[in-house]
Amino acid sequence: MILTRFAAMTLAGSVLSAIAFPVLAEQPAVARATAAKAATRNAPTAAELARWQKMAARVTVMRDKWGIPHVFGKSDADAVFGMIYAQAEDDFNRVELNYINAMGRLAEVEGEKEVWRDLRMKLYIAPSDMQAKYAASPAWLKELMNAFADGLNFYLHTHPEVKPKLLTRFEPWMALSFSEGSIGGDIESIELKDLEAFYGKAPKPTLADARNVRDEEPRGSNGFAIAPKLTAAGHPLLLINPHTSFYFRPEIHMVSEEGLNAYGAVTWGQFFIYQGFNERAGWMHTSGGGDVIDEYLETVIERGGKFFYKYGGEERALRAVPVVLPFKKPDGAMGSRTVTAYFSHHGPIVRSEGGKWVAVKMMDEPVKALTQSYSRTKAKNYDAFYKAMELRTNSSNNTVYADADGNIAYFHGNFIPKRDPKFDWSKPVDGSNPATEWQGLHDIKETITLFNPASGYISNTNNWPFSASGANSPKRADYPDYMWSLPENARGLHAERVLKNAKGLTLDSLIAAAYDSYLTAFEPLLPQLLQDFDTLSAGDARKAQLAEQVAALRAWDLRFAANSVPTALAVYWGQEMVAANAPRARAADIPTVDFIQTRLNSEERLEALGRASAKLTRDFGTWKTPWGEINRFQRISGDVQQEYDDSKPSWPVAFTSASWGSLASFGMVAKQKTKRIYGDRGNSFVAAVEFGPKLKAKSILAGGQSGNPASKHFADQAEMYSRGEFKDVLFYKEDIRKQLEREYHPGK
Repeated sequence: MILTRFAAMTLAGSVLSAIAFPVLAEQPAVARATAAKAATRNAPTAAELARWQKMAARVTVMRDKWGIPHVFGKSDADAVFGMIYAQAEDDFNRVELNYINAMGRLAEVEGEKEVWRDLRMKLYIAPSDMQAKYAASPAWLKELMNAFADGLNFYLHTHPEVKPKLLTRFEPWMALSFSEGSIGGDIESIELKDLEAFYGKAPKPTLADARNVRDEEPRGSNGFAIAPKLTAAGHPLLLINPHTSFYFRPEIHMVSEEGLNAYGAVTWGQFFIYQGFNERAGWMHTSGGGDVIDEYLETVIERGGKFFYKYGGEERALRAVPVVLPFKKPDGAMGSRTVTAYFSHHGPIVRSEGGKWVAVKMMDEPVKALTQSYSRTKAKNYDAFYKAMELRTNSSNNTVYADADGNIAYFHGNFIPKRDPKFDWSKPVDGSNPATEWQGLHDIKETITLFNPASGYISNTNNWPFSASGANSPKRADYPDYMWSLPENARGLHAERVLKNAKGLTLDSLIAAAYDSYLTAFEPLLPQLLQDFDTLSAGDARKAQLAEQVAALRAWDLRFAANSVPTALAVYWGQEMVAANAPRARAADIPTVDFIQTRLNSEERLEALGRASAKLTRDFGTWKTPWGEINRFQRISGDVQQEYDDSKPSWPVAFTSASWGSLASFGMVAKQKTKRIYGDRGNSFVAAVEFGPKLKAKSILAGGQSGNPASKHFADQAEMYSRGEFKDVLFYKEDIRKQLEREYHPGK
C-alpha cells in the first residue's frame, strides 16, 4: 500500500483508473510539433462538420432557472454529445485543464515546475496505449467516446472566441485517460518529491528523500441510505454528499430514448454522472475502501550499465523507458527534458527505500473502468447495478446504494486484489518473493458488503465499514485487514448517532440530519481541557488569563452556529493542537485528531488554548468573535486556484471542517493568506433523493453552475449553500418547462 493505513485519503469517490504502462515515449520532435499546434485551431473537415451538425439537431438542452443543463438526445451518444457541450459552455477551462493534467501535459501550460506531476501521469498514461485500447473497445463504448470528442470539438468550432491553453482538438481515446471519478486518484499517492529525488537530481537513480505527507483538510464524502421502514412515506431515501474541492463537479441531467435518465454530479470533462441517480436507483461514492495499491521493494543490481532485479531464483531486466517531459519556458518558448523511467513487472519505480527500489502496483483496466462508470448510470435495479459492480474496476471507492424497489446496499470497495494475509500489506513487501504476488481479485461476495440490513440504514463517512449499520454492521474479524484502509472517524460516530434511532424520515429531515450541528471530535477533548484548567494552582497566571475562555467552553453544547463564540474558540484551539502535533501523529501513524485526543498532556492543551485566544484577538480584535464572522464562503473568481479577499463580499457558514465531526464539511486547503477562513473543500454538490412512484429530490451546489463570473449562475446558489438550504431538483420535463430559462440545440 502506497500510503500508511491512516494517511491522507484521495479525493471524494476518486480514482484515476486508466492505468497503462507506456510502451513508447513521445519523441522530442513530436513534442515540439504538438506544442506548436497548440496555438492553432484545427478546422473541421466538411464531413466532420456535417456529422456534428446532424448530431446537434438531435439534441435539446433545457437550462432551468439555476442554469442546470437538462440534456435530451435520441440516443445515448446524442446525450453524451450534448452534455459534454453543455459542460464546455459552463467552464471549458476546467474541462480542458482536467485532460491536460490527466495526460501528463501540465508543464506545457504551467512551466517546468510541473514536470514531475507530468511524469507521474506518464508513468501510467501513454497515448499510443490508450489509442490501442480505444480501437479494441466494444462498438457501443466507442460510439460514446466519439460523441464525447465530437461534442467538445463542436463547442470549439462554434466558439472561436474561446482560446484553449493547449488542447485545440479532442480525440475519442482521451476519455480512457480519465475513466473514473477524479483526476489523479490512486496515482496521487505517489509523492512528487520522491519522483524528483529519484529521477531528477542525479545521472542515475539514488536514494530518495524522506516521504513528505502533510496533513490536509479531510478528503472524502458522506453517503446515507435509508430503508422504507424508517421513512414517513415508506419510500427509500439516499443522501449524496461528496466532500471535494469546490467547483470540482457541476450538476447535470442527461436523458436519451435508449433508457438513459441520469441526474447528478459529473467531474468536468467526463461523460457519465459520477454520483447521482436515475428514476429507479441512486448511488453515492465515498473514498477509502480496501487497500488497492501495493509497493514492492525490488532488489536491484547494476551490471554493464543496465539494471536488473531479483525475483525468486532469477534476475530480470528492469524495463527502461525514455519519457519526454516538454515544458513551457518563462519566455513562452518550449523546452523539454527526458528521463529514463524504470519498470519491474510490478509497475514503475517511484522511489528508493533502504537501498531498494520501490515499484508500485495498481489497477490497470481503463476500458472496463469506463464501462462500469457509464453502465451504472443506466442500472434501474439492484441486479443490474450488481452486474456493473462485477466489473470490479472502481478501485478506491465505497458505494452506498438505494433503489425504488426498497433496497439499500453497501459495497466497501470494489477492486480488491487477493493477497496472502501473512504479509503486512500496509507496508512495502518484498518484490523478490513470488508469494507477494496478487492472486486475482476477490469476488464481490467475498468483499465487505451489506444488503437490506435489519437496522434499516447504511452510512459511510470515509470511515471503516464496521459501524455502517449499527448492530447489523459487518464484523471486523470476518475479513482480512487489507479489505479496509481507514479507521473510525468523528463523522462516523456522528452519523451513527443521527441515524440509529431515526424514524419517519423525509427529504427535509434527512437533510437536517446531514447538517446536524454536533461536533463529536470535541467530546473527549473538552473534558480534558476543563480538568486541566480546574487543577491549575491558584497562583498560576493562566488561571486568570484563560478563565473567560474556559467558562465559554464549559457552557458550550458542542454545536456549531454562525453566532457562536465557543465554536470559533474551539476550532482555533483544535487547529493549534493539530498544527503543533501533526509531525508526531504521522510518526506514530495515527490520524492527527486521534493523536491530540489521546496523546497530549495538560500543558500542551492549555498552551494551545492560549495561542488560539491570542490569534483570534490579533486577527479580529477579540477572541470573543462569532464563528460566522470568521468562517466564510466567497466566490469572486472563476480561477481554479481562487484568491480570497477579506475586503470583498462573502457569506457566513456555520458548519466546520470535517476534522471536528461536522457531517456537513467546510474547510480550507489553500494556504491561508487572509484573516478569515474561506472554505474551498467539503460540501460541494449535495443531494437528497426519495425513490417513490414519482422521484423527488433536492440539491445544492457550491456557488453556482457556471464558472464565468459574468454569469448570473456563477454565485446564485452561494447564499443558499452557506445556509444549508436546498433547491428542488427538476427531474421531469413538465417541471423543467415550468422553470425554464432557455431551450436550444448545441451550436444555436
